[in-house]
Amino acid sequence: MVSAWDCFLQLRQQLSEMGVEQAELEARELTACAAGLDARDSADWRMRPLSAEEQSRAMQLLARRRNGEPLPYLLGEWDFYGNRFVVTPEVLIPRGDTEWLCDAAVQAARQKTAPRVLDLCCGSGCIGISLALAVPQAQVVAADCSPEALAVTRRNAALHQLGQPRFSAVQADALVPDSIDGVFDIVVSNPPYITAEEMQALDRSVSEFEPHLALYGGEDGLDFYRAMAQHPPFRLREGGLLFAECGWRQGEQAAELFSAAGWKQAALRCDLAGVPRIVCAAI
Repeated sequence: MVSAWDCFLQLRQQLSEMGVEQAELEARELTACAAGLDARDSADWRMRPLSAEEQSRAMQLLARRRNGEPLPYLLGEWDFYGNRFVVTPEVLIPRGDTEWLCDAAVQAARQKTAPRVLDLCCGSGCIGISLALAVPQAQVVAADCSPEALAVTRRNAALHQLGQPRFSAVQADALVPDSIDGVFDIVVSNPPYITAEEMQALDRSVSEFEPHLALYGGEDGLDFYRAMAQHPPFRLREGGLLFAECGWRQGEQAAELFSAAGWKQAALRCDLAGVPRIVCAAI
């Protein structure tokens, strides 16, 4: 009999030999995924036999991981800001760094009464949905140009039991002026910002598996910041706030675009390591 624990040990060894940094975590998640178990509770795995089908599923997942496919796509879900989200290859994998952006928007939304919030370039919807869950009085609109990404956003909204008027998802191009109806108090965005040069040097796990539409921000990575600063697809109320994630290389240039376009208090916010992460501005 092959137990879930035996499978976990085998996967851990092979992932370690592959050079996977968090081999134990990944082995636990893959075992749980293959056998329909809870990765957080492995106490009884020694007594849990795996069927031939479950063993085969585990080996298939390992083969895909060996080929470089990111763990969240294998699992079909990932955690962000304390919530779990459906993740497919049509959307970027939610990253811990982006929680700084989400938290900035959440804190700002908590200072307003029933704010209308736009999650621009929403992808999986993890930012907007996390904000809606953290600030129940907010009304959140998630927008993306990709219908496939919006389908994932809507799945995640349903997963977290969010519907209108608290949450809605619309198709809109962030590069097209006034393409989103309504007026907002807060705009939060994790736009594409990878430069042409950086696209050539991306890790294979990103370049071959994550959607380029959500990565490439134009030759200098600033196309979406120019659009938001100069000809935004949205309308902000007087005193409205914008928070946008940025790459560490172009943060100062992005902030300057907003200042030059007449936005107020355009500035950068850094993470605990002092790395610029967010462009902030007010209308």
